[in-house]
Amino acid sequence: MAKIAVLTSGGDSPGMNAAVMSVARSAALLDMPLIGIKRGFNGLIGKYPKPEDNYVELSLDQLLDIADLPGTYLRTARCVEFQEEEYQKKGAQFLRELNVQGLVVIGGDGSFRGAQALSKQGIHCIGIPGTIDNDLGYTEMSLGFDSAVNLCVDYIRAIRATSRSHDRPHVVEVMGRNCGDIALTAAQSTGCEIVVVPEIKGWDIKDVAKRLNNLVKRGNTRATVVVAEGAWRTMADFDYVSFLNDRGIKGAYPGQRIDAVNFARVLQAMATDPETVVRATVVGYTQRGVAPTARDGAFAFEAGAMAVNLLKHNISNQVIGVRNGRTFHMPLETALNAKPHFNRRMFNMVNAL
Repeated sequence: MAKIAVLTSGGDSPGMNAAVMSVARSAALLDMPLIGIKRGFNGLIGKYPKPEDNYVELSLDQLLDIADLPGTYLRTARCVEFQEEEYQKKGAQFLRELNVQGLVVIGGDGSFRGAQALSKQGIHCIGIPGTIDNDLGYTEMSLGFDSAVNLCVDYIRAIRATSRSHDRPHVVEVMGRNCGDIALTAAQSTGCEIVVVPEIKGWDIKDVAKRLNNLVKRGNTRATVVVAEGAWRTMADFDYVSFLNDRGIKGAYPGQRIDAVNFARVLQAMATDPETVVRATVVGYTQRGVAPTARDGAFAFEAGAMAVNLLKHNISNQVIGVRNGRTFHMPLETALNAKPHFNRRMFNMVNAL
């Protein structure tokens, strides 16, 4: 294969840079020139006037020091246009003009669909899963998930320490738009008493308040409620604004969507113990901007090497993942059809103990 390219797409995740570095090392070993496509699929369609804003020729010397850097060296951005066949053809032609025959796509579900479209246009594509949400059903882990969880664990441990000091329950919101893996794993790892995830449709805020009241009654005055950000969409209907306003609690306005702070206010207002004070913390984008853990870094290294090796043998339309702790590859189409696994048994254990 004359030349290959690599891009990062979707939300940035810890380990993306490590994967790019691994691709560069493996390509250098095989004397394959490497092109870096900037800002995801936008660079493929030449969206920006200056060529250097769309792609860059990469050397190993440029990338040796980026493996432990957070974020993505190649940048990332959404590209709505790439959903259209016209732009898919344009992207494939762009690569051909650069004499690129193979492309490594690092990203999540949407990024893989872009890779699938390019494969249909004759470009050899290999996907590496890069998303902190861990919402790709075919693999046990994706780049960034372990790093995000470890950051949340540090936050929650610190929060539980001060919660214990003040006898205050706490709500901690973590990322997870459609998948509650970060919330559930962080809750398991820190002994949290309640976890709320988007996989549970129609969960009731009153049930959470009842569980919290029972915990406080039993003497657990520093109980922690971990909430995945996507869980607000799957909550049962509850007019929390009227509920708080009726009790003279300020800060909630008509049309405002519930968040961690107002969730904590509702739980405090529903408390049976008048001494209960509930606080809230949103961990936020720090989960994406943290340096990769050893586990994410090692997976990135192995995945990058496997991707280049597959391209070397003209094997296309594959994605790389982890199964039973081992790195493997499988057809992209099969991977996209795999449904994420939700560990309901562990969810029940966290909320029951």
